[in-house]
Amino acid sequence: MFMGVGEYREYSVLMSVYHKEKAEYLKQAIESIQAQTFPTNDFILVCDGPLNDALDEMIDAKRQEMGNVLHVVRLAKNSGLGNALNEGIVYCKNELVARMDSDDIAYPDRCEKQLTAFNTHPEISICSGIVEEFTIDPNVVDAKRILPETNAAIVEFAKKRNPFNHPCVMYKKSSVEAVGSYQDFYLLEDYYLWLRMLMAGYQGYNIQEPLLHMRAGSDMYMRRSGWKYAKSQAKLFAFMKKQGFIKNGQYIKSRVIRSGSALAPNWLRKFMFERVLRN
Repeated sequence: MFMGVGEYREYSVLMSVYHKEKAEYLKQAIESIQAQTFPTNDFILVCDGPLNDALDEMIDAKRQEMGNVLHVVRLAKNSGLGNALNEGIVYCKNELVARMDSDDIAYPDRCEKQLTAFNTHPEISICSGIVEEFTIDPNVVDAKRILPETNAAIVEFAKKRNPFNHPCVMYKKSSVEAVGSYQDFYLLEDYYLWLRMLMAGYQGYNIQEPLLHMRAGSDMYMRRSGWKYAKSQAKLFAFMKKQGFIKNGQYIKSRVIRSGSALAPNWLRKFMFERVLRN
């Protein structure tokens, strides 16, 4: 395996799960990490509040199977993804941390490719890649999320849309912690984190190859709807404008497009995400 010129040989995996997830999906997600061509020595699983019996039983079985590699962190109550990840990142023992959602499936060489990227480009602090959305069968791709490769292009893209695919991102723990880690921002915790990192001068890179099968469907688009989500987006773009990251024209344009998407019917929102908001 070619690892590049740098020094990174180990990485942690950070995942959060809550009671509404399916044990079958969680099992598939964990096993896709177990099957990595370059395996992890540190898997942090944050249980965001009490879980259901099926999830608890599956996690107990994986703890016995994986031994000291799997570290389960249990939170007393559900606190949301951002807070759960903030709790979990403290336990990550490696500088590089690979994010993984509890219902996705990583490509077997996902983490190997990201390690190679960090070793080849030691200046970067964030690395993601292409994700392939699916509904039932991961081999049947519904859509692809392809993002700009270089840091300069990523910065420009971030002025309009989220520049990294959070479900398959790998980042330097020290860089994330330096800007305050994840912070409460309704459904946009990751975007807000990337913006603060880019504004602070940390660099990113997106591998132009698929790294992850992401479970999608209508529920995913439903979560990105309503006044609460529209207000959250407005707040985020107001932050960009205040920090001088975008100009007033871009701010107005983004407000109009994003508000329209959040308040549109689900079928139209899905169309906008696939045909407008990702281009």
